[in-house]
Amino acid sequence: MAYKVGIVGATGAVGQELLALFAKRNFPVGEPRLLASARSAGKKVPFAGAEWTIAEATPDAFAGLDFAVFSAGGDISRTLAPEAVKRGCVVIDNSSAFRMDAAVPLVVPEINAAALASHNGIVANPNCSTAIALMGLWPLHLAFGLKRFFAATYQAVSGTGAAAMRELEAQTKAWAEGRPLEAQVYPHQIAFNLIPHVDSFLDTGYTKEEMKMLNEGRKIMALPALRASTTCVRVPVLRAHSIALNAEFEKPVDIAAARAAIAAFSGAELCDDPQNKTYPMPWFYSGKEKCGVGRLRQDTAFDNGLALWVCGDQLWKGAALNAVQIAEALFPA
Repeated sequence: MAYKVGIVGATGAVGQELLALFAKRNFPVGEPRLLASARSAGKKVPFAGAEWTIAEATPDAFAGLDFAVFSAGGDISRTLAPEAVKRGCVVIDNSSAFRMDAAVPLVVPEINAAALASHNGIVANPNCSTAIALMGLWPLHLAFGLKRFFAATYQAVSGTGAAAMRELEAQTKAWAEGRPLEAQVYPHQIAFNLIPHVDSFLDTGYTKEEMKMLNEGRKIMALPALRASTTCVRVPVLRAHSIALNAEFEKPVDIAAARAAIAAFSGAELCDDPQNKTYPMPWFYSGKEKCGVGRLRQDTAFDNGLALWVCGDQLWKGAALNAVQIAEALFPA
């Protein structure tokens, strides 16, 4: 069976990865309807051996579609997703617009695919850092019972979009040529720098991005009492996020059992041989479907604690791949 599929934000970084992944995973797309802003309408985008014309994303553009993946920001999702649902189109939303809505399932298929059964036309995709972190934390939770964790993220510029990737490349080239570095996407230069500021700041001093790890983690894992504290940092890496995690569990942690739990989990691969300099790095996890988990060791601050390092492609498991996996669960071939 072939499906009529809409992609909102088809010209953006995540939209382009969605098209690539639908093709790579042989998803039965019978008719792609590629949607974007009015200024992008009329552009041509290649897919499945043909060129397809971008149309403007309007309410009526969703008529006749089986589902649409939204990757154009929260404002567009809040405006157009309900309109798509009215026209019989299921929405898989990559923005933060509906993630914490009690009526909308927030889904990582390896963890809570069963929640898809309760959708009312909209399914939310989690934040990129949350999805990647949970590829390490979820199998360990099943083995030992997760209580709380601390996280420090090392977030690639791909999380901001294609313009940020171009800015990092341009600044790096300018530095090599001895020219001034211009910052437009970020408040400071990102080349050769770290910016401990992802998303807007709240009155608590945390950013919205940092609170997503706690709030979304609670919802996805069905752990309302989970506690977490996160510091999010933008780093001069083009693609793939890395996250340092220190987690405390209900049960005593056994390192061999922890490694076995990671190795057996479908969303991750164990990459943990530090004596041979083998550990997850963004260079090797760009364009990979599974996230890498390594540097597993007993935590020296927590009782029943484990320290670990997780690395995953922000544009894939952190966004496009997770959305495609949701589509595969909802619309089987």
